[in-house]
Amino acid sequence: MKKLIKRSLWTLAILFILMNVVSAFHAYKFTRFSKTATVKTKVPAQLSFGKKLSALFFGVDNPRPVNKQVPAHPYQTIKLKSNKEIECWLITADSSKGTVILFHGFSACKGMMLDKAEEFLKLGYSTLLVDFMGSGGSEGLQTTIGYKEAEEVKTCYDYIQSTGAQRIILFGTSMGAVATIKAINDYQIKPSCIIIECPYGTMYKTTCSRFRQLHVPAVPLAAFLDFWGGVENGFNAFSLCPEEYAKNVRCPALLLYGALDDNVSRSEIDIICNNLQGPKQLSIYPLAGHNDYLKMYKKEWVADVNNFLLTIGSPNQ
Repeated sequence: MKKLIKRSLWTLAILFILMNVVSAFHAYKFTRFSKTATVKTKVPAQLSFGKKLSALFFGVDNPRPVNKQVPAHPYQTIKLKSNKEIECWLITADSSKGTVILFHGFSACKGMMLDKAEEFLKLGYSTLLVDFMGSGGSEGLQTTIGYKEAEEVKTCYDYIQSTGAQRIILFGTSMGAVATIKAINDYQIKPSCIIIECPYGTMYKTTCSRFRQLHVPAVPLAAFLDFWGGVENGFNAFSLCPEEYAKNVRCPALLLYGALDDNVSRSEIDIICNNLQGPKQLSIYPLAGHNDYLKMYKKEWVADVNNFLLTIGSPNQ
């Protein structure tokens, strides 16, 4: 009996160590873009069983995001010093109504936000498109899924404020939405309004969703992954909680969500929406997932954004 207990304890200890080693390796690859990888690992739903196991144990391949497009309009390339040096494109509209600062999602870059910038330009707003650290023309290979990126949101807000802009609107998608909410919570910046697409509720919840997509139990692996991701990047991942940050957002907010989103649940969106303290509007796109709503629902997206900026997001409200 004693031998059986001893063997069981050794087995549990080895399993515990193995899970932590795998989690540490996985977390590092997820938060560091690769200079050498050329193909991004597909989403779990598109992977074979063998590829899912490989992604689970050895992590995902994330090539460093590269800007493959440049603005069709005259623009300035601006370098700002934040926690890292970040690169931005400033496109100035004629008789500008204000400036929209656009923040991309995970494993993306500012070039992927040009379609949205174009719509804001049509509405009469200047735009500042931002590469978060690790992406496009910005410094490094690291990403923290919204945590340290919040400081970069503040840096961009401060820069546009220094130009004398009277109306500053923050637009963020996914990770960019999280960084936007966190920047308001942490630094008390006061944008005129915000437009946020599919922010996750907490880092732990979004990690759990990725394990569910792999059809692997999230407990305890999700906690191990968040722990090591935080350790390797110098922050407490369990404290990354946009649901709580929303309680300190008092400016008008437009929240956009795709009903078929596998990464962010409707309950997370509802909690964030309920916790937002200012005037707010929630728009749901029934057949969209965790993707670019403008491409799938262009007419509806443009109408939602325009109506919000004319009514609930108006400085006269």
